[in-house]
Amino acid sequence: MLQHDTVPRRQQNRALGLSTLAFTLCFAVWTLFSILGIQIKEDFALSDTQLGLLMATPVLTGSISRLFLGVLTDRFGGRWVFGLLMLVTATCVYLLTFANSYVMLLVGALGIGLAGGSFIVGVAYTSAWFEKERQGTALGIFGAGNVGAAVTNFGAPFLLMAMGWKSTALVYATIMAIMGVAFILLAKEDPQNQSRNAVRLPLSEQFAPLADLRVWRFSLYYFFVFGGFVALALWLPHYLIEVYGLSLSAAGIVAALYTIPASLFRILGGWMSDRYGARRVMYWTFLASVICTFLLSYPPTQYVVDGVRGPVEFTFAMPLVGFILLTMVLGFFMSLGKAAVYKHIPVYYPKSVGLVGGAVGMVGGLGGFFLPLTFGMLNDVIGIWQSCFMLMFVVVAAALMWMHFAIRKAERIEARDRCESTDLPELSTPSRFVLEDWRPEDESFWQSTGRKIATRNLWISIPCLLLAFCIWMVWSMVVAKLPQVGFEYTPNQLFWLAALPGLSGATLRIFYSFTVPIFGGRRFTAISTASLLLPALWIGFAVQNPETPYLVMAIIALLCGFGGGNFASSMANIAFFYPKREKGKALAMNAGLGNLGVSVMQFLVPVVISTGSFVMFTGSGQPMSDTDLLWLQNAGFVWVPFIAIATVAAWFGMNDIASAKSSFKEQSVIFKRKHNWLMCILYTGTFGSFIGFSAGFPLLTKTQFPAIDALQYAFLGPFVGALSRAWTGGLADRFGGARVTFWTFLTMIGGVIGVLFFLMNKDMSIAFYGFFASFMLLFFATGVGNASTFQMIPSIFRKEVPRLMPNLTAAEQLVHAERESAATIGFTSAIAAYGAFLIPKSFGTSISLTGGAEAALIGFIVFYVFCTALTWFYYSRKGAEIELNLDAGPTRKPSAGAAQTQH
Repeated sequence: MLQHDTVPRRQQNRALGLSTLAFTLCFAVWTLFSILGIQIKEDFALSDTQLGLLMATPVLTGSISRLFLGVLTDRFGGRWVFGLLMLVTATCVYLLTFANSYVMLLVGALGIGLAGGSFIVGVAYTSAWFEKERQGTALGIFGAGNVGAAVTNFGAPFLLMAMGWKSTALVYATIMAIMGVAFILLAKEDPQNQSRNAVRLPLSEQFAPLADLRVWRFSLYYFFVFGGFVALALWLPHYLIEVYGLSLSAAGIVAALYTIPASLFRILGGWMSDRYGARRVMYWTFLASVICTFLLSYPPTQYVVDGVRGPVEFTFAMPLVGFILLTMVLGFFMSLGKAAVYKHIPVYYPKSVGLVGGAVGMVGGLGGFFLPLTFGMLNDVIGIWQSCFMLMFVVVAAALMWMHFAIRKAERIEARDRCESTDLPELSTPSRFVLEDWRPEDESFWQSTGRKIATRNLWISIPCLLLAFCIWMVWSMVVAKLPQVGFEYTPNQLFWLAALPGLSGATLRIFYSFTVPIFGGRRFTAISTASLLLPALWIGFAVQNPETPYLVMAIIALLCGFGGGNFASSMANIAFFYPKREKGKALAMNAGLGNLGVSVMQFLVPVVISTGSFVMFTGSGQPMSDTDLLWLQNAGFVWVPFIAIATVAAWFGMNDIASAKSSFKEQSVIFKRKHNWLMCILYTGTFGSFIGFSAGFPLLTKTQFPAIDALQYAFLGPFVGALSRAWTGGLADRFGGARVTFWTFLTMIGGVIGVLFFLMNKDMSIAFYGFFASFMLLFFATGVGNASTFQMIPSIFRKEVPRLMPNLTAAEQLVHAERESAATIGFTSAIAAYGAFLIPKSFGTSISLTGGAEAALIGFIVFYVFCTALTWFYYSRKGAEIELNLDAGPTRKPSAGAAQTQH
């Protein structure tokens, strides 16, 4: 392997020059829509929000792809990854010229976005050539390839006026393809190539640094300095044309005056980070950015002052010259900040530059996606052009305050320990929040200490989970009202929107299932609760404009899935706090009262959207067809203060358990357990039905009984289901979890038959009442089944683990059983949550294909029959494989080859 001190300076400069040129061209392509979008907007008659989405879509692909491209670069080297990436991007730019609809433009934009992923490929490739003392400067020079945005802003307008947008795209595609081939032919393999080929790290080890919170702190800073740069580079030409009346070519030149210093001075930022330290450079960056964004956010204002001789009028507005100077200063300091952030990565993570840099770049790039999209939405909703800088001011001010708090804390640690801190420990867990000694099975410990702590954590967890369910399901209520405020969507499109939070929530649960032992329950509960602010706020803005594109609404629906993911981590966390004898009741309380959030939401939302009491905070209402007003934005905004309070309570009131730590590898053993997968099926039948019916019931009632105001009654179903789960957990303790689950499925079959009967006889005078009563029976049964299935899981694994791990001591078997039970509880909840997607989508598909929901209901009956048979065969019949009876406790019937079939 070549060492840095043996690499000739000529080879280092060659690698740096090629990668910088390639990145410059990639960045020029990545921001191509900032110019082409202006002509495309006229050709396709796009709104500001649609234009913002089109500009932001390549940034989304470029951001998300950075993580995966970073992994590929760490694994295979930058030469081939960089070259092939440019060839693929060139192909996508060429195919864009065939677009003849807005949807096709968005698809093309997704492909073009891959050019943005080139950044992390170049970072990993370039840093591998340079020694530690020169990496900051080298990466600063490479990062100056951001000047590609200026190339596009300066040159593309002239090509556009001379050739049209399609021919301009062809020119870009040709240049990109030539550069891709040249890079493969001229670039050399980096000095780490031999060691990379000799030792292939497992993916689990390669992804390990992502568990370090330092990575995500760097990501926050990069969200502003890079994401904000990309957002303004895309938005400024449009802003300058509309606000200052400039021509397209003049707007491109002025925008270049922002992007050039925001790119070239990144070199200076790298040198200053090497010389003065990245922390100091970040301070300068944030302080200057706060001042600039504040001044830029001030809208033109007319003042009238009561003077001595009558009213005195004067006007304040930012002149064009002042605007240009302020944006140039802002771009300069952003460039310093970009270099300072990436100075840290090769120092802290020399073997994972691609992965860590990809994660940081991904978050920063997502800023470049969400910010322009939000700029357009703020324009449509607020109607003030300077709102984009107002948002930027809020972001950078928050980052500055957090960083200052973190640095002061680091200084206190330095003074106490008399050593220099090399990191900012703002997200470390203070010792007072960590339970080093936790023995809930010890009766004396439990009575003297444990119960009080566990109870406090439970009662903080419950409102956090309740709010998570509110956000997860609020979209079903919003969707039901969208047509009344001017959104022209088909019934199938509406059911898709109602179903998407279930899809994303279920998928997130798969990951959230394993987070508590890795990150700690207190920390992850607080962070996951805070994440609910994003969909809550975005709902409030998006629903105020009926021209908001369907794709934007779909993205918001997916973000609501953050609430669905929280259930898995919350249940896994509470499971660690309680002894076996009280675990079932505690989980039932946490889940049942958390599930109550669906009912709370369905009760509260109809109230707040029908009142203008909060108009000074949330904006004016939207007119309906009958001239009444509806404040639909309140459906999102109403949760914001409660989420903020719950986040603070979780951060300062909950605890992490030191012994509840394990890696993903240790928890992933559940994927080998047959009963994990069987319980996934059963819990999908109970909880999947509860959450799916909660999401689909309001819209189904609205479509099948249009004369009924479904939102007045929708909350009762989840209310019944949540309370039955919270207060019938004792049934499973008294009669056996398997037996209760068996009868639950039989009851659910009867409930679906009732719904089916009354839908097929809608002309009956009591049709709606019978339909409603049948659904209430379904909700009640799902709540009982939710509690009984979760009661089964710890019993199953306390029997299975000793059989599968006979060489361990009883104490070690107990630890493994608790760990596998917690992981299984989280994972089964993840799989079951797909019911929130499948049930509404089944209703929508059935109505679209057959004109009614009957086909979907028949499918549910078939599935419940299967679940009934599964429960009886494996758990409730006499002589079952694991017989969960009351007399002997869980027993397992030996079978031939059992030891060979499960391992």
